[in-house]
Amino acid sequence: MVQHLSITYPHFVPIEIEKKYCLTKNQRAQVLKRLSEIGAKSKGAVFEENILFGGKVLELGRSVLRLRKIGKKAILTYKERFPSTDSIKRQNEDETTVGDTDAMEAILDALGFSPRLVYEKRRATWKLGKAEIVVDELPFGLFMEIEGPEDEIKKVERKLAIDGLKVELNTYPQLTHRHGKPVGSLIEARFKK
Repeated sequence: MVQHLSITYPHFVPIEIEKKYCLTKNQRAQVLKRLSEIGAKSKGAVFEENILFGGKVLELGRSVLRLRKIGKKAILTYKERFPSTDSIKRQNEDETTVGDTDAMEAILDALGFSPRLVYEKRRATWKLGKAEIVVDELPFGLFMEIEGPEDEIKKVERKLAIDGLKVELNTYPQLTHRHGKPVGSLIEARFKK
């Protein structure tokens, strides 16, 4: 007699906790200067192309399927935001490195997902304690995100001590939808060549 065992493995969904700010050019310069002064460690800068896919099961605005290309590497990410009016946002986030970007795009297409939004980003990343700070330039503006436990986000805000930072409640996809340009069935926000 063969006995079948059913084993359930818990799936731990990482929760991303972050706060985003819209920056002026002057505030961006202040942030970059202050990050060095408060002991944040630079992790370098990258150029990204972010492709967001839509399909029957995705609610743009609440859930996102994104293929992020950085040089020859790519990361596939699924995010689902928890409803909130708080300036600190929380969302489920699962991501994995993709070895073959073209194959991944073909798989997504075969599953019925098609590109809906594309936005480019220049990102500088810093680490301070348990927080990650990114300073982003997109074709439609300058931004900073602080990601980490809520108390770490508040600690970084205090250490930066920059007056007048404006919290940005919209996601980059929402901002791309608002500021991007229609190109066929896509909405794009790309830097001018």
